[in-house]
Amino acid sequence: MNNFLSFQIHGGADHGGGIADGIASLLTFFEGLTAQDSPGIFPALMPGLSSMDNIHPLLVHFPIAFLSAFFALDVVGTLAKKPQWRNVASWLLYLGTVAAVFTVTAGFIAAGSVAHGDDVHAIMERHEHFGVSVLSLAILLSAWRLKSGGVIEGGANSFFLILAALLCVLMMLGADLGGLMVYKYGVAVKAAQVQDIGVHEHVHEHEH
Repeated sequence: MNNFLSFQIHGGADHGGGIADGIASLLTFFEGLTAQDSPGIFPALMPGLSSMDNIHPLLVHFPIAFLSAFFALDVVGTLAKKPQWRNVASWLLYLGTVAAVFTVTAGFIAAGSVAHGDDVHAIMERHEHFGVSVLSLAILLSAWRLKSGGVIEGGANSFFLILAALLCVLMMLGADLGGLMVYKYGVAVKAAQVQDIGVHEHVHEHEH
């Protein structure tokens, strides 16, 4: 069933079929879904998600996206004197804070259930500390924004933006440690066995 998803990645270009093969693969994929029983539909439709041991890696993208966009838009809105933009930034902050609550919660659950050695444990604890710090700052900034009625002015806003910048730095450092655990130590990753000949053939196809 996973082969039916190949159109999403290559669109048939590797095999010279182009759009026609892509559409054929799409139709074959949906036809394969109709042949699945109820328990088999979700793994066939979302094979990546169904293979995950926990949902923390899925959730972590949302606070990163929302909080980064909040900071960027709030800075631009402040410099351009656009209160409407800053009101939009407020909603991005609130959404990022809610997403951070779920992400940090899922992270603590994952830390207690994912197998890892002593070499990773210290990294994981630092990652957790960064996550809790980001969540704490996000809650603080959200509460401050709500209490102020949406937009903060003057020197208070400068301090607000400094804290928002600190939040983004801590979020970046935490994400870096998360990537270190996954890509260097393979935490919660089922390693794929790839034969060298297959790799060379695939690279060769793309070179043409």
